[in-house]
Formats: sequence, C-alpha cells, structure tokens
Amino acid sequence: MSIDAKRRPLTLLAVLALLAVAAFISPGFSSATFTSTTQGTATVRAAADWTPPTVAVTSPGTAVQGTVTIEAQASDSGLGVKDVTIEYAPAGSGTWTALCTDATAPYSCAWTTTALADGRYDLRARATDRAGYETTSDSVRTAVANKLLVVMNDPGETLRGTVQLSAGVFNTGTLSHTVRLQYRLAGASTWSTACSSLTSPYTCSWNSAAVASGDYEFRAQLTAGSTTTTSEVVTDVTVDNVAPTVTMTDPGTPLSGTRTFAATAADAHSGVATVELQYALSGTSTWKSLCTIEAEPWSCRVATSTLANGTYSFRAVATDEAGNTTTSTAVANRAVDNTVSSVSLDDPGAMLRRTATLTAVASSTAGVTSVRIQYAPTGGSTWSDVCTDTTSPYACTWDTTKVASAVYDLRAVLLDGSGRTTISALETVPVDNSPLAGADVQTANGSGSTAGLVGANDTITFTYTAQVNPASIMAGWNGSATNVQVRIRDGNLPTLLRGSKGDTLDVLNGSSAVGLGSVNLKADHVRFLRTVSLNATMTASTATVNGLERTVVTLRLGTFASGKASDLTTNSTAAAMVWTPSNAATDLFGNRSSTSNVTESGALDRDF
Repeated sequence: MSIDAKRRPLTLLAVLALLAVAAFISPGFSSATFTSTTQGTATVRAAADWTPPTVAVTSPGTAVQGTVTIEAQASDSGLGVKDVTIEYAPAGSGTWTALCTDATAPYSCAWTTTALADGRYDLRARATDRAGYETTSDSVRTAVANKLLVVMNDPGETLRGTVQLSAGVFNTGTLSHTVRLQYRLAGASTWSTACSSLTSPYTCSWNSAAVASGDYEFRAQLTAGSTTTTSEVVTDVTVDNVAPTVTMTDPGTPLSGTRTFAATAADAHSGVATVELQYALSGTSTWKSLCTIEAEPWSCRVATSTLANGTYSFRAVATDEAGNTTTSTAVANRAVDNTVSSVSLDDPGAMLRRTATLTAVASSTAGVTSVRIQYAPTGGSTWSDVCTDTTSPYACTWDTTKVASAVYDLRAVLLDGSGRTTISALETVPVDNSPLAGADVQTANGSGSTAGLVGANDTITFTYTAQVNPASIMAGWNGSATNVQVRIRDGNLPTLLRGSKGDTLDVLNGSSAVGLGSVNLKADHVRFLRTVSLNATMTASTATVNGLERTVVTLRLGTFASGKASDLTTNSTAAAMVWTPSNAATDLFGNRSSTSNVTESGALDRDF
C-alpha cells in the first residue's frame, strides 16, 4: 500500500527496526556492520553484495555419446562469481553428482559418459558468488546413448486434447526396426498402445480425451526382428480434459475506493493456473479484465475509480494448467459509486512495538465527520477503539504495551456527514512487546554419530522469545556462519560443583565466552575433572511462531579444539538440559535478555 505524503515521520527506533527485520528476512546473510547513536542521527553501513548470482546450463542436445563438454553461464552484479559447479543426475532422481567446479569463465566440464548406463539424465549448474550466495540453475535433460537406445520423449507435464507423442532412437546402424509408443494410468500394470509401427521421425498424434483424466506414464518400445528394447518410463504426466470449477465472490454494492475482488476456483487434475476477474457494464455483453491472478488467493485489489459510475456485472474465468477454461455465473447489478465515502488505513509497518502511529486517509462528498481507528485479534470480530480523529490527517498514537503480544487486524471506520459509515480494508500486523528471554534449548545427534556421545555434526540449538541483535552475542557478528568453540566441562570441577550429572556447556570466542550463557547438560558427557573444547560453526536464523519472529542460534560441532576423544564418555541417562541465558544478549531495541533458567522441552533424551 502506498504511504500518504501526510503520514507523520517514523521515529528513529522504527526505522532501525524495519532495517533489522529486512536483514533477517533477506535470502541468506551477508557481512554488514550496524552503527547508531541516540542523538538524532543514525549511520548504516550495509554489505556490498546482497544479490545472488545468476546461472544457466547449456543443453548439450537431445543425446550425447563418449566425452562431451558441458557449458554453463554465470554472472553476478555484486562482488562477482567465485565458482560454478556442474552436476548430473539420472532423470528425475534428484541424486546429483558433481562433474567439476570451475572458477574461471567460460565455465565448462568434460563429461565422460561411457561409464554411465544409457538413458536420460538431467544437468544443472550451481553458482556461488564472493559474498557466499548460491544459485542453482534450472535443469536440462539429455540422453546418454553409447549403445542402441530408445528414448520416450517427455510429452510435457500436462496434456489435453490431441497431442504429439515422439521417441528418439540412437545407434541403430542399418538395423531394420519399428517403434511403438505406449501409455498406462500411473500405478497400473497394463500398458496400452498409443501408436505403433513408427519409423523415423517416430512421432504420432494421440487423442488424450479418449482416456480418463489423471496421472499417466509413457514409454517407447523398439522392435528389431524378435528383439524388443524398451525405454525408460516417463512418469508424472497429467492428462486433464476436465475444466476447472470457479465461482465469483460477490464484491458487494455499492462499490467505491479500492476494493478486493475475489473468486474461488479448483481443479481436480492439473490444478488452476490463472483466474481472470472480469466486468461488464450492465446492459452490454462486452467483458473487460479487472485483473489476472496466478496463485491463491484468487483475489486482487482494484481502484474502482478506474470504472465509470454505474451498474456492473462481475465474473471469473478460470484456466487450468492444461488450458481448460470455465466461466463463472455473473454477479449482476453491483453499483460502482465513487461519489460516496472512501477510507483506507496506511501500512503500519512490518511489526509494532511500544508506541506506534497509525494513520488513515478518508474522503467523502458528504464531508468527513470522523475517522475511528480500531484493532482486533487477527480473524476476530471484537473491535476496540484506538482513537477517533475529526481532522485530517487522521492519526492515532497506539500504546501497544496495553495489549498482549500477538498478531492484530487494524481498520479505519469513516463516519460521513450523512451518518453513513465506511470501513477500510484490514491491515494485519504483529505486535511484540514480550521481553527477551530464552524459549528452548535442544541438542541433536549428528549423522553417523553415537547416541549419547558428543561428536562431529552434533548440533545445539538456542531459541529466544524474540529477535536478538547478533552483535550482542558476539561483537561484530551479523548472524552468518562464524567459527567458535564449544566447551564442555565435567560437573565435578571446583568451579562448577554440580557432580557427575552436571556437566556444563558454554560457547567461547577465543578465550572469551559469547553472550549465549551456559547449559547444565544434566548428564555425564566428560570424564572426571576433564574439559573438552570442540570447534563449531555458529549461525543465527529467524523463525516465526504465532506470527512473531524469533531468533534461533545453532551450533554445529566439528573437530577437537582441545582435549581428545578419550576425554569423552557416552551418556546413558535421558534428562532435560537447563539453559541459563546471558543478559549480554539484547533484542533489536537494546533490551537485555532475562537470565531465568530454561528447561529443554519435549521427551527426555540422551542428548547429542
């Protein structure tokens, strides 16, 4: 939603909050330093590259033999491309094998296909830029044909009506042969023939409307004398000759200002591709487009002022992925009258905290008597007033500390000079005034590790109740992967005196503890009076719980930094860890974390 020029300036804290939220929802992390002062100025220095690279792999053709060169193109508008990895996989398997990693353009690999089974393969490229962002290209499909091979060409994901089916044949030499194309319903045991006795170029027309709509498989068979060679099966092909269903939602009457127009649509086979909402002036048969939507919800916001005042009909046209269309019954006799009142609430921001300014824009040919701004728990119907304003710009100061931290709907209600009310569209926004504290601590056993024994790839996860400024946990940290050490000490040490079942974990940066606090593992992981440190990678991410964003700090263990494997013991007792957070951690507004103990949630386990 656009913000009215009369909207009051955001406070410095709100600006900083929006910048911090944007950093957490961006695709990955980049090095950045944030500096601010409390004397009316703020300085922000962002990383030089927030943009991932682009990459594409070049198709080597329908089929390949022997050793071929696979090429890729990659570029990056920021710090530049670091390297490109080219990969292959059996078609549709998703099991990718690297061919090579090339750090110099033009990026290419020699692919020796003689060691592979003949058949269809997918190729793709992954580009990494110098900021650490990675992009994976779309895959291209080819066939390895070092021997006699018949390939059923993919007819496409979705079919309707009469379609062209085809096969590829390789390395037949002078061998006399014919090709038959077959299909079956996915999961069926019996194949049906679409066409037979095909010779080069091995194509035929098939009427898909002659079979029931559903998911099908296809294959090709090459017959030479008494020998039959069968292709790989092409799966996940949807035949859809059934039109979707669609219903236009009544937009109401009269219509004015910016309104939401919507429809409901469904398709049992290929799925709905688009829904076009249309209008026609009453008494005419000329339908024009309001908007075309490509994903649910099938709705759009339209300024009705683009339509002349009058009476209209509205309808929806749904098109499925196969191209089948259905037109809904029209909703008729709906008036568009922009001489009446209109009101809209300005976008209040990504998240509200403490005191927030809410503004609305309202107009009426009968004059604006007042604008009331209200809130309700999202999806609820019980509305409470924030304030009532009788003069433009219509604005309220909302003390959000008076409500629980949750997600709320906001609206503006206009009362015009004739006594009629007009209600704005809803703005949904989270309110979070909860104090920063620990929410949960968890450990997980790494792949290939022994249960109960600390080892490489084990993880420790700390979850907070709100978003944390990473630099408060470790100076200069922005949440991206960074190297630290995880220290585990025997609970019998004089500095702990917690006993054998009180081994304690904390995190160090060099010789200094980071601001995560410590964890009483409530178990025996380290031998008597010993201390072990493991190298680890620490990252921060954002998770959304009940509409509110939280910071999750994850540590993945690696090699020993000090101590050795014989210093560790395998814990055989299931217990719940207790995390004591450090008050060094602060939220995005500088508020320090509570140090109240947090007990591990979930079923008791042996940890690691």
